[in-house]
Amino acid sequence: MSHPFSTLSPDTVMSAAESEGIWPAGEPFALNSYENRVLMFRDDDGERWVVKFYRPGRWADEVIQEEHDFLQELAAADVPVVAPWRNQYGKSLHTYQQFRFTLYPQCSGQAPELDNPSHLFALGNVLGRLHAVSSRQAFQYRPTLDWQHDIHDAEARVIGSKRLSKHQQRAYRNVVQKILCHLEKHPIVSDQMIRTHGDCHLGNVLGRDESFTLVDFDDCLMAPAIQDIWMLLPVDDPSGWRAQLSEIVEGYEEERTFPQKQLSLIEPLRAYRLIRYTAWLVSRWDDPAFPRAFPWLAESGYWDQHIRQLEQQLLQLEKPIWLA
Repeated sequence: MSHPFSTLSPDTVMSAAESEGIWPAGEPFALNSYENRVLMFRDDDGERWVVKFYRPGRWADEVIQEEHDFLQELAAADVPVVAPWRNQYGKSLHTYQQFRFTLYPQCSGQAPELDNPSHLFALGNVLGRLHAVSSRQAFQYRPTLDWQHDIHDAEARVIGSKRLSKHQQRAYRNVVQKILCHLEKHPIVSDQMIRTHGDCHLGNVLGRDESFTLVDFDDCLMAPAIQDIWMLLPVDDPSGWRAQLSEIVEGYEEERTFPQKQLSLIEPLRAYRLIRYTAWLVSRWDDPAFPRAFPWLAESGYWDQHIRQLEQQLLQLEKPIWLA
């Protein structure tokens, strides 16, 4: 069976934009995205657009719409994000043939430099502004971070992929269960949960000089505020970690109090992401884009390496970098 995105031709992309009264001046250019299909084009007025076609079957309409409404709320509060374009009827989620899609004005720029204190301060300030607004209410439809449910789901997908040998399965299950036991020592209480970007790494922060914009809220969810901060910190440099964090905190606290107590969640969140990321890869293997982009996943040596990486992270849970 062909993958649903196999029929998403350049002509289909352009016709989808035209169905909303936006006229591409040339063929769209594919951007680096795997979960969805994201493309850029110029219209006949020379304006640049980004169009996102959502992976069929992943999110219900109300889940996508809640992301759009969140972005609109943030933009109205002058938080630097890119809110989706809305048509004359106020709609931001559109359909063409079997696809759901959204249009955004294109945001250009570069990622912040993490060795530049002024960039770190500005980035912390943007995140503080984001969380000052996002903490006002909760998501109704978007996911909520859940150690138990999410780790068990990821483990089941990896084991169910049949890519691990019996020996690797035993080793994988063993280390995942030990990690989960550590994660359960760090329960996340409900009052720590706020609406977060969810995937706040450098690739999703664009800007120039000391002005940065957050993009790609496709993974936004209810989570602790530190979820939007830890991915910006170096993994294996404790001294650099502290120096960079201090600049981020200073900018953040111009908008709201920094969640110092959540620093203990950084290594659990890193372990959570490592487990979930590999499960995401195996669950998307039917999409031809994934074997092309991640061919090493099919090699036995990758799984030995992944298990060792989880074992190393387990050691880090026992002696977190923030205590080093």
